[in-house]
Amino acid sequence: MGATLKDATAIAGIGQTPFAKRLEESEKTLACRAILAALDDAGIAPTEVDAFASYTMEETDEVEIAKAIGAGDVTHFSKVGYGGGGSCATVAHLAAAIATGQAHVGVAWRSRKRGSGPRPWKNTQAQLPTPGQWTRPFGLLRPADEIGMLARRYMHEYGATRDHFFNVALACRNRANQNPAAMMYDRPLTREMYMTARWISEPLCLFDNCLETDGALACVVVSAARARDCRRRPVYVHAAAQGLPAQHHGMVNYWNDDPLSGPAWTAARHLWQGADLGPQDVDVAQIYDAFTPLIPLSLEGYGFCGRGEGAAFTEGGALETGGRLPLNTGGGGLSEAYVHGFNLITEGVKQLRGTSTAQVPGAATCLVTAGEGVPTSALLLRS
Repeated sequence: MGATLKDATAIAGIGQTPFAKRLEESEKTLACRAILAALDDAGIAPTEVDAFASYTMEETDEVEIAKAIGAGDVTHFSKVGYGGGGSCATVAHLAAAIATGQAHVGVAWRSRKRGSGPRPWKNTQAQLPTPGQWTRPFGLLRPADEIGMLARRYMHEYGATRDHFFNVALACRNRANQNPAAMMYDRPLTREMYMTARWISEPLCLFDNCLETDGALACVVVSAARARDCRRRPVYVHAAAQGLPAQHHGMVNYWNDDPLSGPAWTAARHLWQGADLGPQDVDVAQIYDAFTPLIPLSLEGYGFCGRGEGAAFTEGGALETGGRLPLNTGGGGLSEAYVHGFNLITEGVKQLRGTSTAQVPGAATCLVTAGEGVPTSALLLRS
């Protein structure tokens, strides 16, 4: 996929609603607001939209969205599973459709009232999916519990400490403190606050977990040629990949010989094979951060450091602006908003446009990743 998609398409517009613990508007209304903002950003009329891509967890569907925004005839539509693992894949699906002539103007979006709505795992009436039958009866009720178990194993095998996880939380919070749109904009984080915070699922404390957010985001994908005539500087989709490893079993990865080699490793191999660039060429990264331990695991999976070196990579301000790999420059899921990772895509676009609130000087390449621990996806964007 990567070789055929290389720079053939671009993200031409992005849009978002405010982020908050509670927004009064419906998920459909929020979705339409974000999509119309993205189309306006690109200077493209809603009637030109002929492709949609979203998550299977998205509760607004393309039929209703197409009618509400006034789209024309739609010739491509797709949905991607696995929650936050699908974020980058929505853009990849649109890029593939446009590169092969199936569509011309694609919209990807995510609208979620997670801050004011119920948690998916609270529904005890529904029959458990097969993976859940091996975890929930034994106390792993929430994603935080499953990642907490992986985090403990990572700490045991490679010497990671809570200070390493704090480095991740702090970098994200510092960037959010620069971003007026972030939920944690005016709330600095200190080491003392982190170390004394209540447990969510030991060894994960409050600040190791993502926010709960109401909000919506969207982006517009068109051909590279079309993007050059749009309102904004185009951000090219240089490579894209999805990853589902052999014998994968959700976040706990029970059946793998090595549970710490997650889907990122599979996605990364495909991503770099389809790119003219490598990890050493990435100027800034937006790495899925539903939980802090996912960052060191992803740093290893995507090749920024060796096996077991992800925790140490975070030391010395490496993830801060000016560090080895500036990370989640809008604040990420930990401190900007948690909308299943879509804000990482829009922040990557902002960085390559030069409009981020925590701009990395001269940023020309950005890696964006979806959720590690579940079947995942990734984008390599360039200006």
